[in-house]
This record gives sequence, C-alpha cells and structure tokens, in this order.
Amino acid sequence: MNNAQYDAGMKVRREVLGDAHVDRSLAQADELTKPLQDLVGEYGWGAIWTRPGLDRRTRSLLNIGMLTALNRPHELRVHLKGALNNGCTRDEIVEVTLQTAIYCGMPAALDTMRHVKQVFDEADADSTD
Repeated sequence: MNNAQYDAGMKVRREVLGDAHVDRSLAQADELTKPLQDLVGEYGWGAIWTRPGLDRRTRSLLNIGMLTALNRPHELRVHLKGALNNGCTRDEIVEVTLQTAIYCGMPAALDTMRHVKQVFDEADADSTD
C-alpha cells in the first residue's frame, strides 16, 4: 500500500464525508472487508479525489449522476451529503437529478429525488438543533 496516497485519501474522505461517517466505516471493517476499505482510501480517495483536474464540487455532482445511473442508493446518500459539504447548492443537486431523468430514466431520477429530499430534510433538521 502507498501510505502517503492512503493518508492523503483519508484526509479528503474525512473532509468530504465527515469524521463520523468515516469512523463508522472503518470501525465496521473486519478481516473480510478491511482490504476493500484500504482500496477505497488509497485509490478512490487518494488517487482520484486528490487529483487537481476537477474540484470537489464537480466530482460530487458527477458522483450523484453516476450513482443514480448505477442504482446505488446507499452510496448516493453518502455522496449527496458530501456534495453539500463540498459546497454544491441544492439547486445544482436538483439540476443533476433532472439531467439523470433524461439519460438514466425517470424511475432512476424519481428514486434519486426521494433521497435528495430526505438528505435535504435531514440537513435542515440538523441545522435547527
């Protein structure tokens, strides 16, 4: 493992997804799942998210579209929260969701919009606490 790349990736992962999410993911890792967590940290976050070619906002918006297309609701919710952390506006997130309706299909966009609404509602509830 490239420790410098892993460390850089984990720094970005924590900044985007929050310490609580990352700590939970790492705490749940066991002998079976730890190698995948290491791969995600080193390559997903370390090799890709640290690249200078796209800013984090753009990466977040791309992930929303791709996760909609792939029908991965758990990861979609994680990255919707990350998109808000990265400064994406609610309008931008909604626009990406509308775009997915055309390219991924209405059912996929409808499902994503349900998750968008839930994540926005949760963020609103957290801000009033």
